[in-house]
Order: sequence, then C-alpha cells, then structure tokens
Amino acid sequence: MSGRMHGRSRTKSSGNGKRVSKFRDKRRSEIGNFPAETKMGASKGISSIRRRGGSITAKLKRAAEVNLLTKDGYKKMAIKGVLESKDNKNFARLNIITKGTIINTDLGKAVVLNRVGRDGTINARLLEQQ
Repeated sequence: MSGRMHGRSRTKSSGNGKRVSKFRDKRRSEIGNFPAETKMGASKGISSIRRRGGSITAKLKRAAEVNLLTKDGYKKMAIKGVLESKDNKNFARLNIITKGTIINTDLGKAVVLNRVGRDGTINARLLEQQ
C-alpha cells in the first residue's frame, strides 16, 4: 500500500479523444505519507512526522492502552484484542487499529473514536453505553 503518488491515469484520454499531458510533477509537500497502521503492542511506539509548514505531529505505531470513556469518565485500560474493523476485514486479523475499530477491553467491547495514526493516543467508548 503506497498511497503516496495518486494522480490521473496516463493512459486515459481527456474526454475529447486527446491524450492528457502532465503539466508538472507533484511537489514534496503534496506527496503525503504512508499509512500509520497502528498495531497492538506491549509498549507505546510513537514516531514524529514533520508536516507542511514545519509543524510536527505524532504518529502512533504501537499501543497497549486505551483511554476508555465510561459513565464515570475516562479510564486507562489495557487492550485485549481487535475484534472487527469497518475499514478492512483483514485489519482485525493483523491487529491494526483505526477509527471505528471495535476492540476488546477489560470492561467489554469498545469502539475507537479518534484517528489513531494522527493523534498519538487511542480514545474509545464502551459499546453498551450507546
């Protein structure tokens, strides 16, 4: 999964039969990065990424704990496993955590609320609390 160099197809026509000629190549700031693919792990693994303009964001690579929203507020719980993912059915097998993934914790099933690869933490809500 590269996900870096998307653009128009070189073989398709422009709609009127004429071939499309490329105006310019992508610039470095337009290329983007590889997906984070945050996995379950024994320790927390964060890598920092330089964004456009020099700002730095955290990219979560491994996680063992989740900030779980309960009726009493947030609690830090251990992640037991990844049950299912709406993004890709193989993500559950590979233990990859994304937004909307259903994970298993000590208090029960929870759904991930944030974009994990961009925030550096995992926030989730118990499913029984809908």
